[in-house]
Amino acid sequence: MQGCLGRHFLVWGLGAAFALSTAPAHATVYEVGPGKPHASVAEVAERLSPGDLVLIQGGTTYPGGIVFSRPGQADRKIIIRGVPVEGKLPIIRGGRNTIEAAANHYVFENLELTGGGYRCFFHHAHDITLRSSVVHDCPGHGLLGADEGSGTLLLEYTEFYHCGNGDQHHTVYMATDETRYPGSVFRMQHCYIHDSRGGHSVKSRAERNEIYFNWIEGGLYHELELIGADGQAAELAREDSDVVGNVLRKTNDSYSVRIGGDGTGDSGGRYRFVNNTFLLQEQARPVLRLFDRVQSLEVHNNVFYRAGGKPVQALRTERVSWTEGRPILIGLNNWLTTGSEFPEEWFGTELGDDPKFMDVSGLSRSAGGFDLRPRAGSPLVDAGAMAIAGPKGFEVPNPLTALSSSPPPRRGGVSFLRETDGRVDIGAYEGGYPLRAMRPLPERLAPSDGADPMAPDPMAPAPGATPPGALSSARTERSAGRCGCRAVGVPVGTLSPLSRLAVLLGSLGFVASRRRKRRRVSAA
Repeated sequence: MQGCLGRHFLVWGLGAAFALSTAPAHATVYEVGPGKPHASVAEVAERLSPGDLVLIQGGTTYPGGIVFSRPGQADRKIIIRGVPVEGKLPIIRGGRNTIEAAANHYVFENLELTGGGYRCFFHHAHDITLRSSVVHDCPGHGLLGADEGSGTLLLEYTEFYHCGNGDQHHTVYMATDETRYPGSVFRMQHCYIHDSRGGHSVKSRAERNEIYFNWIEGGLYHELELIGADGQAAELAREDSDVVGNVLRKTNDSYSVRIGGDGTGDSGGRYRFVNNTFLLQEQARPVLRLFDRVQSLEVHNNVFYRAGGKPVQALRTERVSWTEGRPILIGLNNWLTTGSEFPEEWFGTELGDDPKFMDVSGLSRSAGGFDLRPRAGSPLVDAGAMAIAGPKGFEVPNPLTALSSSPPPRRGGVSFLRETDGRVDIGAYEGGYPLRAMRPLPERLAPSDGADPMAPDPMAPAPGATPPGALSSARTERSAGRCGCRAVGVPVGTLSPLSRLAVLLGSLGFVASRRRKRRRVSAA
Protein backbone atom coordinates (compact mmCIF):
# COMPACT_ATOMS: atom_id res chain seq x y z
CA MET A 1 0.00 0.00 0.00
CA GLN A 2 2.79 2.35 0.91
CA GLY A 3 4.54 1.62 -2.40
CA CYS A 4 1.32 2.26 -4.28
CA LEU A 5 0.88 5.63 -2.59
CA GLY A 6 4.48 6.46 -3.29
CA ARG A 7 4.01 5.78 -6.99
CA HIS A 8 0.90 7.99 -7.04
CA PHE A 9 2.79 10.85 -5.41
CA LEU A 10 5.70 10.35 -7.82
CA VAL A 11 3.39 10.53 -10.86
CA TRP A 12 1.57 13.59 -9.41
CA GLY A 13 4.87 15.30 -8.67
CA LEU A 14 6.23 14.69 -12.17
CA GLY A 15 2.96 15.98 -13.68
CA ALA A 16 2.98 19.09 -11.49
CA ALA A 17 6.60 19.79 -12.34
CA PHE A 18 5.81 19.49 -16.06
CA ALA A 19 2.80 21.78 -15.70
CA LEU A 20 4.84 24.38 -13.86
CA SER A 21 7.60 24.21 -16.43
CA THR A 22 5.17 24.87 -19.29
CA ALA A 23 2.87 27.41 -17.56
CA PRO A 24 3.32 31.18 -17.94
CA ALA A 25 4.99 33.06 -15.14
CA HIS A 26 2.81 33.09 -12.06
CA ALA A 27 0.82 36.31 -11.60
CA THR A 28 1.30 38.25 -8.40
CA VAL A 29 -1.58 39.05 -6.07
CA TYR A 30 -1.20 42.37 -4.25
CA GLU A 31 -3.42 42.97 -1.21
CA VAL A 32 -4.04 46.59 -0.23
CA GLY A 33 -5.69 47.92 2.90
CA PRO A 34 -5.48 48.06 6.69
CA GLY A 35 -3.49 45.10 7.97
CA LYS A 36 -2.55 44.06 4.42
CA PRO A 37 0.96 44.02 2.92
CA HIS A 38 0.36 47.32 1.13
CA ALA A 39 -1.22 50.46 2.57
CA SER A 40 -2.02 52.29 -0.67
CA VAL A 41 -2.91 51.48 -4.26
CA ALA A 42 -0.31 53.88 -5.62
CA GLU A 43 2.59 51.91 -4.12
CA VAL A 44 1.74 48.80 -6.17
CA ALA A 45 0.77 50.56 -9.43
CA GLU A 46 4.37 50.75 -10.67
CA ARG A 47 5.11 47.09 -9.85
CA LEU A 48 2.40 45.50 -11.99
CA SER A 49 2.95 42.94 -14.73
CA PRO A 50 0.58 41.08 -17.07
CA GLY A 51 -1.84 38.82 -15.18
CA ASP A 52 -1.41 40.52 -11.80
CA LEU A 53 -4.33 40.98 -9.46
CA VAL A 54 -4.71 43.86 -7.00
CA LEU A 55 -7.24 43.30 -4.20
CA ILE A 56 -8.29 46.50 -2.43
CA GLN A 57 -10.06 46.10 0.89
CA GLY A 58 -13.43 47.83 1.10
CA GLY A 59 -14.72 50.08 3.85
CA THR A 60 -11.59 52.25 3.63
CA THR A 61 -10.73 55.45 1.77
CA TYR A 62 -7.52 55.65 -0.31
CA PRO A 63 -5.91 58.69 -1.94
CA GLY A 64 -6.52 59.17 -5.65
CA GLY A 65 -4.18 60.48 -8.31
CA ILE A 66 -3.15 56.93 -9.25
CA VAL A 67 -1.59 56.35 -12.68
CA PHE A 68 -1.59 52.81 -14.11
CA SER A 69 1.14 52.95 -16.74
CA ARG A 70 2.43 49.36 -16.86
CA PRO A 71 0.56 47.36 -19.54
CA GLY A 72 -1.09 44.00 -19.29
CA GLN A 73 -1.66 41.67 -22.22
CA ALA A 74 -4.82 40.84 -24.12
CA ASP A 75 -4.85 37.32 -22.66
CA ARG A 76 -3.40 38.32 -19.26
CA LYS A 77 -5.09 41.51 -18.18
CA ILE A 78 -4.17 43.33 -15.02
CA ILE A 79 -7.15 43.37 -12.65
CA ILE A 80 -7.74 46.08 -10.06
CA ARG A 81 -10.55 44.74 -7.87
CA GLY A 82 -12.28 46.10 -4.81
CA VAL A 83 -13.23 43.58 -2.13
CA PRO A 84 -16.43 44.78 -0.40
CA VAL A 85 -16.40 44.74 3.39
CA GLU A 86 -19.88 44.60 4.94
CA GLY A 87 -21.25 45.80 1.62
CA LYS A 88 -18.87 48.79 1.43
CA LEU A 89 -16.62 49.30 -1.56
CA PRO A 90 -13.12 50.76 -1.29
CA ILE A 91 -13.32 54.52 -1.84
CA ILE A 92 -10.64 56.16 -3.96
CA ARG A 93 -10.86 59.91 -3.54
CA GLY A 94 -9.22 63.01 -4.97
CA GLY A 95 -6.31 63.74 -7.24
CA ARG A 96 -6.54 65.63 -10.50
CA ASN A 97 -7.45 62.27 -12.02
CA THR A 98 -8.64 59.85 -9.36
CA ILE A 99 -7.67 56.88 -11.56
CA GLU A 100 -5.75 57.23 -14.80
CA ALA A 101 -5.75 54.24 -17.16
CA ALA A 102 -2.58 55.04 -19.10
CA ALA A 103 -1.64 51.51 -20.28
CA ASN A 104 -3.49 48.80 -22.17
CA HIS A 105 -5.38 45.70 -21.01
CA TYR A 106 -6.80 46.56 -17.58
CA VAL A 107 -9.96 45.65 -15.70
CA PHE A 108 -11.17 47.94 -12.88
CA GLU A 109 -14.08 46.62 -10.81
CA ASN A 110 -15.91 47.07 -7.51
CA LEU A 111 -14.59 50.58 -6.84
CA GLU A 112 -16.08 53.84 -5.59
CA LEU A 113 -14.42 56.83 -7.26
CA THR A 114 -15.08 60.39 -6.16
CA GLY A 115 -13.64 63.88 -5.81
CA GLY A 116 -11.31 63.95 -8.80
CA GLY A 117 -10.24 67.54 -9.37
CA TYR A 118 -10.73 67.24 -13.13
CA ARG A 119 -11.65 63.60 -13.90
CA CYS A 120 -12.56 60.70 -11.67
CA PHE A 121 -11.64 58.15 -14.34
CA PHE A 122 -9.28 59.20 -17.14
CA HIS A 123 -8.98 56.77 -20.04
CA HIS A 124 -6.24 57.02 -22.65
CA ALA A 125 -5.35 53.41 -23.36
CA HIS A 126 -6.85 50.39 -25.15
CA ASP A 127 -8.87 47.38 -23.98
CA ILE A 128 -10.00 48.89 -20.70
CA THR A 129 -12.96 47.70 -18.61
CA LEU A 130 -14.65 49.63 -15.80
CA ARG A 131 -17.40 47.61 -14.17
CA SER A 132 -19.46 47.16 -11.03
CA SER A 133 -18.43 50.55 -9.68
CA VAL A 134 -19.85 53.85 -8.44
CA VAL A 135 -18.53 57.20 -9.71
CA HIS A 136 -19.91 60.32 -8.09
CA ASP A 137 -19.32 63.93 -7.05
CA CYS A 138 -16.69 64.63 -9.66
CA PRO A 139 -16.55 68.39 -10.25
CA GLY A 140 -15.36 67.89 -13.84
CA HIS A 141 -15.88 64.74 -15.86
CA GLY A 142 -16.98 61.51 -14.22
CA LEU A 143 -15.23 59.57 -17.00
CA LEU A 144 -13.19 61.06 -19.81
CA GLY A 145 -11.73 59.22 -22.79
CA ALA A 146 -9.01 61.28 -24.42
CA ASP A 147 -9.08 62.19 -28.12
CA GLU A 148 -5.53 60.85 -28.38
CA GLY A 149 -4.48 57.42 -27.15
CA SER A 150 -7.92 56.00 -26.32
CA GLY A 151 -9.03 52.66 -27.69
CA THR A 152 -11.81 50.27 -26.80
CA LEU A 153 -13.59 50.77 -23.47
CA LEU A 154 -16.21 48.54 -21.87
CA LEU A 155 -18.29 50.31 -19.21
CA GLU A 156 -20.83 48.11 -17.45
CA TYR A 157 -22.88 47.70 -14.26
CA THR A 158 -21.72 51.12 -13.08
CA GLU A 159 -23.57 54.06 -11.53
CA PHE A 160 -22.64 57.71 -12.13
CA TYR A 161 -24.16 60.73 -10.40
CA HIS A 162 -23.34 64.34 -9.40
CA CYS A 163 -20.72 64.72 -12.14
CA GLY A 164 -20.17 67.33 -14.83
CA ASN A 165 -20.06 71.12 -14.84
CA GLY A 166 -21.20 73.87 -17.19
CA ASP A 167 -21.47 72.97 -20.86
CA GLN A 168 -18.08 71.32 -21.44
CA HIS A 169 -17.74 68.82 -18.60
CA HIS A 170 -19.91 65.74 -18.76
CA THR A 171 -20.82 62.73 -16.66
CA VAL A 172 -19.43 60.33 -19.28
CA TYR A 173 -17.36 61.75 -22.17
CA MET A 174 -15.78 59.19 -24.46
CA ALA A 175 -13.60 59.35 -27.57
CA THR A 176 -11.37 56.95 -29.49
CA ASP A 177 -8.13 57.54 -31.37
CA GLU A 178 -8.94 56.47 -34.93
CA THR A 179 -5.30 56.73 -36.00
CA ARG A 180 -3.69 54.67 -33.26
CA TYR A 181 -6.58 52.29 -32.51
CA PRO A 182 -8.78 52.02 -35.62
CA GLY A 183 -12.02 50.10 -35.16
CA SER A 184 -12.27 50.81 -31.43
CA VAL A 185 -15.60 50.44 -29.65
CA PHE A 186 -17.20 52.22 -26.71
CA ARG A 187 -19.71 49.83 -25.20
CA MET A 188 -21.82 51.00 -22.26
CA GLN A 189 -24.29 48.47 -20.86
CA HIS A 190 -26.39 47.92 -17.71
CA CYS A 191 -25.41 51.32 -16.27
CA TYR A 192 -27.39 53.89 -14.32
CA ILE A 193 -26.48 57.51 -15.16
CA HIS A 194 -28.36 60.23 -13.29
CA ASP A 195 -28.44 63.66 -11.63
CA SER A 196 -25.76 65.42 -13.62
CA ARG A 197 -24.36 68.70 -12.31
CA GLY A 198 -23.70 69.94 -15.83
CA GLY A 199 -23.06 68.98 -19.42
CA HIS A 200 -24.48 65.89 -21.10
CA SER A 201 -25.21 62.61 -19.36
CA VAL A 202 -23.27 60.66 -22.01
CA LYS A 203 -21.26 62.24 -24.82
CA SER A 204 -19.21 60.16 -27.22
CA ARG A 205 -16.93 60.76 -30.17
CA ALA A 206 -15.99 57.08 -30.42
CA GLU A 207 -15.67 55.37 -33.76
CA ARG A 208 -18.41 52.95 -32.73
CA ASN A 209 -20.89 53.33 -29.87
CA GLU A 210 -22.82 50.41 -28.43
CA ILE A 211 -25.31 51.76 -25.88
CA TYR A 212 -27.23 48.78 -24.50
CA PHE A 213 -29.75 48.36 -21.64
CA ASN A 214 -28.97 51.48 -19.58
CA TRP A 215 -31.13 53.87 -17.56
CA ILE A 216 -29.99 57.44 -18.35
CA GLU A 217 -31.62 60.58 -16.93
CA GLY A 218 -30.97 64.00 -15.50
CA GLY A 219 -28.49 65.54 -17.93
CA LEU A 220 -28.37 69.32 -18.05
CA TYR A 221 -28.29 69.18 -21.84
CA HIS A 222 -28.64 65.92 -23.81
CA GLU A 223 -28.94 62.47 -22.28
CA LEU A 224 -26.98 61.13 -25.26
CA GLU A 225 -24.78 63.07 -27.64
CA LEU A 226 -23.23 60.80 -30.28
CA ILE A 227 -21.07 62.79 -32.65
CA GLY A 228 -17.85 62.80 -34.67
CA ALA A 229 -14.22 62.74 -33.65
CA ASP A 230 -12.40 65.94 -32.72
CA GLY A 231 -8.98 66.47 -34.25
CA GLN A 232 -9.14 63.39 -36.53
CA ALA A 233 -9.27 63.52 -40.32
CA ALA A 234 -12.88 63.05 -41.45
CA GLU A 235 -11.90 60.41 -44.03
CA LEU A 236 -10.31 58.15 -41.40
CA ALA A 237 -13.58 56.64 -40.17
CA ARG A 238 -17.33 57.01 -40.02
CA GLU A 239 -18.68 57.09 -36.45
CA ASP A 240 -21.70 54.77 -36.03
CA SER A 241 -24.00 54.13 -33.06
CA ASP A 242 -26.25 51.25 -32.03
CA VAL A 243 -28.64 52.25 -29.21
CA VAL A 244 -30.80 49.36 -27.96
CA GLY A 245 -33.05 48.72 -24.96
CA ASN A 246 -32.43 51.88 -22.92
CA VAL A 247 -34.58 54.22 -20.86
CA LEU A 248 -33.76 57.86 -21.61
CA ARG A 249 -35.60 60.21 -19.31
CA LYS A 250 -35.51 63.97 -19.84
CA THR A 251 -36.00 65.83 -16.57
CA ASN A 252 -35.86 69.40 -17.91
CA ASP A 253 -36.79 71.34 -21.07
CA SER A 254 -33.78 70.30 -23.18
CA TYR A 255 -33.46 67.73 -25.97
CA SER A 256 -33.02 64.03 -25.28
CA VAL A 257 -30.49 63.00 -27.95
CA ARG A 258 -28.22 64.77 -30.43
CA ILE A 259 -26.56 62.89 -33.29
CA GLY A 260 -24.17 63.92 -36.04
CA GLY A 261 -22.04 66.72 -34.66
CA ASP A 262 -21.73 69.66 -32.29
CA GLY A 263 -19.74 72.04 -34.48
CA THR A 264 -16.33 70.53 -33.55
CA GLY A 265 -16.48 67.17 -35.28
CA ASP A 266 -19.29 65.50 -37.19
CA SER A 267 -19.74 61.81 -37.77
CA GLY A 268 -21.39 61.32 -41.15
CA GLY A 269 -22.54 58.25 -39.26
CA ARG A 270 -25.23 55.62 -39.25
CA TYR A 271 -27.55 55.57 -36.23
CA ARG A 272 -29.88 52.86 -34.99
CA PHE A 273 -32.40 53.20 -32.11
CA VAL A 274 -34.31 50.03 -31.21
CA ASN A 275 -36.65 49.22 -28.29
CA ASN A 276 -35.85 52.29 -26.23
CA THR A 277 -38.28 54.13 -23.94
CA PHE A 278 -38.11 57.94 -24.11
CA LEU A 279 -39.75 59.80 -21.20
CA LEU A 280 -40.18 63.55 -21.35
CA GLN A 281 -41.39 66.32 -19.07
CA GLU A 282 -44.22 68.48 -20.36
CA GLN A 283 -41.87 71.28 -21.41
CA ALA A 284 -39.26 69.06 -23.11
CA ARG A 285 -38.04 69.84 -26.61
CA PRO A 286 -37.90 67.39 -29.56
CA VAL A 287 -36.41 63.99 -28.81
CA LEU A 288 -33.91 63.22 -31.58
CA ARG A 289 -31.91 66.26 -32.69
CA LEU A 290 -29.98 65.84 -35.96
CA PHE A 291 -27.06 68.24 -36.35
CA ASP A 292 -24.23 68.52 -38.92
CA ARG A 293 -23.39 65.46 -41.06
CA VAL A 294 -25.48 62.27 -40.80
CA GLN A 295 -25.68 59.36 -43.22
CA SER A 296 -28.69 57.36 -42.03
CA LEU A 297 -31.11 56.98 -39.12
CA GLU A 298 -33.31 54.00 -38.30
CA VAL A 299 -35.79 54.00 -35.42
CA HIS A 300 -37.77 50.86 -34.50
CA ASN A 301 -39.98 49.68 -31.62
CA ASN A 302 -39.45 52.77 -29.46
CA VAL A 303 -41.85 54.47 -27.02
CA PHE A 304 -42.03 58.28 -27.02
CA TYR A 305 -44.11 59.45 -24.05
CA ARG A 306 -44.51 62.96 -22.70
CA ALA A 307 -45.97 63.75 -19.29
CA GLY A 308 -49.71 64.27 -19.42
CA GLY A 309 -49.95 62.46 -22.75
CA LYS A 310 -48.98 65.60 -24.65
CA PRO A 311 -47.76 65.36 -28.27
CA VAL A 312 -44.09 64.75 -29.02
CA GLN A 313 -41.89 66.05 -31.81
CA ALA A 314 -39.82 62.97 -32.54
CA LEU A 315 -37.17 64.53 -34.80
CA ARG A 316 -35.67 67.93 -35.32
CA THR A 317 -33.21 68.58 -38.13
CA GLU A 318 -30.89 71.49 -37.52
CA ARG A 319 -28.35 72.53 -40.18
CA VAL A 320 -28.15 68.85 -41.15
CA SER A 321 -26.02 67.83 -44.10
CA TRP A 322 -26.98 64.36 -45.33
CA THR A 323 -23.89 62.64 -46.71
CA GLU A 324 -25.85 61.11 -49.61
CA GLY A 325 -27.51 64.39 -50.52
CA ARG A 326 -30.90 63.17 -49.27
CA PRO A 327 -32.39 62.00 -45.98
CA ILE A 328 -32.05 58.27 -45.37
CA LEU A 329 -34.65 57.47 -42.73
CA ILE A 330 -36.63 54.38 -41.80
CA GLY A 331 -38.71 53.34 -38.82
CA LEU A 332 -41.03 50.50 -37.86
CA ASN A 333 -43.68 50.17 -35.16
CA ASN A 334 -42.88 53.09 -32.88
CA TRP A 335 -45.46 54.33 -30.34
CA LEU A 336 -46.08 58.06 -29.77
CA THR A 337 -48.72 60.15 -28.05
CA THR A 338 -51.63 61.33 -30.16
CA GLY A 339 -50.89 64.43 -32.23
CA SER A 340 -47.13 63.82 -32.32
CA GLU A 341 -44.91 64.71 -35.27
CA PHE A 342 -42.79 61.99 -36.87
CA PRO A 343 -41.24 61.29 -40.31
CA GLU A 344 -43.41 59.88 -43.09
CA GLU A 345 -40.74 57.19 -43.51
CA TRP A 346 -41.84 55.60 -40.23
CA PHE A 347 -44.21 52.71 -40.94
CA GLY A 348 -46.59 50.98 -38.55
CA THR A 349 -46.51 53.90 -36.12
CA GLU A 350 -49.09 53.69 -33.32
CA LEU A 351 -50.57 56.74 -31.64
CA GLY A 352 -52.42 56.86 -28.33
CA ASP A 353 -53.03 58.77 -25.15
CA ASP A 354 -51.61 56.26 -22.68
CA PRO A 355 -48.97 53.53 -23.16
CA LYS A 356 -50.28 51.92 -19.96
CA PHE A 357 -47.05 51.43 -18.09
CA MET A 358 -47.31 49.67 -14.75
CA ASP A 359 -46.28 52.90 -12.98
CA VAL A 360 -45.06 56.19 -14.41
CA SER A 361 -46.17 58.44 -11.54
CA GLY A 362 -42.58 59.61 -11.02
CA LEU A 363 -42.77 61.55 -14.27
CA SER A 364 -45.15 64.10 -12.77
CA ARG A 365 -44.19 64.06 -9.09
CA SER A 366 -40.88 63.56 -7.34
CA ALA A 367 -42.21 60.96 -4.92
CA GLY A 368 -43.67 58.77 -7.67
CA GLY A 369 -42.29 55.58 -9.08
CA PHE A 370 -41.24 54.07 -12.39
CA ASP A 371 -42.23 50.61 -13.52
CA LEU A 372 -42.13 50.81 -17.30
CA ARG A 373 -43.36 47.31 -18.05
CA PRO A 374 -46.56 47.38 -20.13
CA ARG A 375 -49.58 46.39 -18.05
CA ALA A 376 -52.70 44.52 -19.14
CA GLY A 377 -54.33 46.12 -22.16
CA SER A 378 -51.27 48.17 -23.10
CA PRO A 379 -50.97 49.08 -26.79
CA LEU A 380 -47.27 48.20 -26.53
CA VAL A 381 -47.91 44.48 -25.96
CA ASP A 382 -46.74 42.31 -28.88
CA ALA A 383 -46.73 45.41 -31.08
CA GLY A 384 -43.01 45.46 -31.90
CA ALA A 385 -41.73 44.66 -35.37
CA MET A 386 -39.91 41.33 -35.43
CA ALA A 387 -38.00 41.44 -38.73
CA ILE A 388 -36.22 44.77 -38.95
CA ALA A 389 -33.26 45.99 -40.92
CA GLY A 390 -31.70 49.29 -41.81
CA PRO A 391 -31.95 51.02 -45.15
CA LYS A 392 -30.22 48.87 -47.75
CA GLY A 393 -26.60 49.82 -48.16
CA PHE A 394 -26.71 52.09 -45.11
CA GLU A 395 -27.23 49.65 -42.23
CA VAL A 396 -25.36 49.98 -38.95
CA PRO A 397 -22.83 47.11 -39.11
CA ASN A 398 -23.22 44.24 -36.63
CA PRO A 399 -26.39 45.46 -34.90
CA LEU A 400 -27.49 43.91 -31.63
CA THR A 401 -30.62 41.87 -32.32
CA ALA A 402 -31.05 39.79 -29.16
CA LEU A 403 -33.18 41.57 -26.55
CA SER A 404 -31.75 39.57 -23.67
CA SER A 405 -31.90 42.28 -20.99
CA SER A 406 -33.90 45.15 -19.55
CA PRO A 407 -32.43 48.40 -18.16
CA PRO A 408 -31.70 48.55 -14.42
CA PRO A 409 -34.71 50.46 -13.04
CA ARG A 410 -32.97 53.45 -11.45
CA ARG A 411 -30.34 51.45 -9.64
CA GLY A 412 -26.73 50.51 -10.24
CA GLY A 413 -24.74 47.32 -10.29
CA VAL A 414 -27.30 44.85 -11.59
CA SER A 415 -28.92 43.68 -14.83
CA PHE A 416 -32.33 42.21 -15.50
CA LEU A 417 -33.53 39.46 -17.79
CA ARG A 418 -35.97 40.34 -20.55
CA GLU A 419 -38.31 37.37 -20.92
CA THR A 420 -40.64 36.95 -23.88
CA ASP A 421 -43.19 34.59 -25.36
CA GLY A 422 -41.65 34.89 -28.81
CA ARG A 423 -43.24 38.24 -29.64
CA VAL A 424 -41.73 41.65 -28.86
CA ASP A 425 -43.34 44.50 -26.94
CA ILE A 426 -42.54 48.06 -27.95
CA GLY A 427 -40.11 49.78 -25.60
CA ALA A 428 -37.35 48.79 -23.21
CA TYR A 429 -39.39 46.33 -21.11
CA GLU A 430 -41.54 43.29 -21.77
CA GLY A 431 -44.93 43.05 -20.07
CA GLY A 432 -46.33 40.09 -18.18
CA TYR A 433 -43.13 38.98 -16.43
CA PRO A 434 -41.52 39.92 -13.12
CA LEU A 435 -38.24 41.79 -13.10
CA ARG A 436 -35.64 39.12 -12.36
CA ALA A 437 -32.01 39.96 -11.73
CA MET A 438 -29.52 38.26 -14.02
CA ARG A 439 -26.31 39.31 -12.33
CA PRO A 440 -26.36 40.79 -8.84
CA LEU A 441 -22.93 42.02 -7.86
CA PRO A 442 -21.05 41.46 -4.58
CA GLU A 443 -21.67 44.90 -3.13
CA ARG A 444 -25.38 44.60 -3.89
CA LEU A 445 -25.99 41.19 -2.28
CA ALA A 446 -28.13 40.86 0.82
CA PRO A 447 -26.27 39.15 3.69
CA SER A 448 -28.57 36.14 3.46
CA ASP A 449 -27.94 35.62 -0.24
CA GLY A 450 -25.38 32.88 -0.55
CA ALA A 451 -25.33 32.70 -4.35
CA ASP A 452 -22.11 33.19 -6.23
CA PRO A 453 -22.63 36.69 -7.63
CA MET A 454 -20.31 36.13 -10.58
CA ALA A 455 -21.89 32.84 -11.68
CA PRO A 456 -24.02 32.86 -14.85
CA ASP A 457 -27.72 33.04 -14.11
CA PRO A 458 -29.48 29.81 -15.09
CA MET A 459 -32.30 31.86 -16.62
CA ALA A 460 -29.98 33.80 -18.89
CA PRO A 461 -29.56 32.73 -22.53
CA ALA A 462 -26.64 30.44 -23.26
CA PRO A 463 -23.60 32.19 -24.74
CA GLY A 464 -24.08 32.56 -28.48
CA ALA A 465 -27.75 31.56 -28.36
CA THR A 466 -30.50 33.67 -29.85
CA PRO A 467 -33.16 33.89 -27.12
CA PRO A 468 -36.90 34.01 -27.79
CA GLY A 469 -37.85 37.51 -28.83
CA ALA A 470 -34.77 38.21 -30.91
CA LEU A 471 -35.56 40.99 -33.35
CA SER A 472 -35.28 38.79 -36.41
CA SER A 473 -36.21 35.19 -37.04
CA ALA A 474 -33.79 35.16 -39.95
CA ARG A 475 -30.35 33.55 -39.78
CA THR A 476 -27.96 35.37 -37.47
CA GLU A 477 -24.24 35.33 -36.89
CA ARG A 478 -22.14 36.46 -33.97
CA SER A 479 -20.45 39.80 -34.38
CA ALA A 480 -16.80 39.58 -33.53
CA GLY A 481 -16.25 40.56 -29.91
CA ARG A 482 -19.51 42.44 -29.59
CA CYS A 483 -22.04 40.07 -27.98
CA GLY A 484 -24.58 40.96 -30.65
CA CYS A 485 -25.88 39.37 -33.79
CA ARG A 486 -25.98 40.71 -37.33
CA ALA A 487 -29.39 40.01 -38.72
CA VAL A 488 -29.67 38.95 -42.34
CA GLY A 489 -33.14 40.36 -42.83
CA VAL A 490 -35.24 42.43 -45.17
CA PRO A 491 -33.49 45.63 -46.32
CA VAL A 492 -36.43 47.97 -45.77
CA GLY A 493 -35.24 51.47 -46.40
CA THR A 494 -34.76 51.52 -50.16
CA LEU A 495 -37.59 49.23 -51.26
CA SER A 496 -40.24 50.25 -53.75
CA PRO A 497 -43.54 51.62 -52.36
CA LEU A 498 -45.27 48.31 -53.09
CA SER A 499 -42.54 46.33 -51.32
CA ARG A 500 -42.64 48.76 -48.39
CA LEU A 501 -46.36 48.14 -48.15
CA ALA A 502 -45.68 44.41 -47.93
CA VAL A 503 -43.18 44.94 -45.12
CA LEU A 504 -45.68 47.20 -43.36
CA LEU A 505 -48.41 44.59 -43.57
CA GLY A 506 -46.02 42.00 -42.21
CA SER A 507 -45.00 44.24 -39.33
CA LEU A 508 -48.64 44.81 -38.48
CA GLY A 509 -49.54 41.13 -38.52
CA PHE A 510 -49.48 40.83 -34.75
CA VAL A 511 -53.11 41.52 -33.77
CA ALA A 512 -54.16 37.99 -32.92
CA SER A 513 -51.03 37.22 -30.91
CA ARG A 514 -51.32 40.55 -29.08
CA ARG A 515 -54.84 39.71 -28.02
CA ARG A 516 -53.64 36.36 -26.69
CA LYS A 517 -50.85 38.05 -24.74
CA ARG A 518 -53.15 40.72 -23.34
CA ARG A 519 -55.18 37.95 -21.77
CA ARG A 520 -51.92 36.58 -20.30
CA VAL A 521 -50.50 39.86 -18.98
CA SER A 522 -51.49 40.45 -15.37
CA ALA A 523 -51.70 43.80 -13.68
CA ALA A 524 -49.81 42.48 -10.67
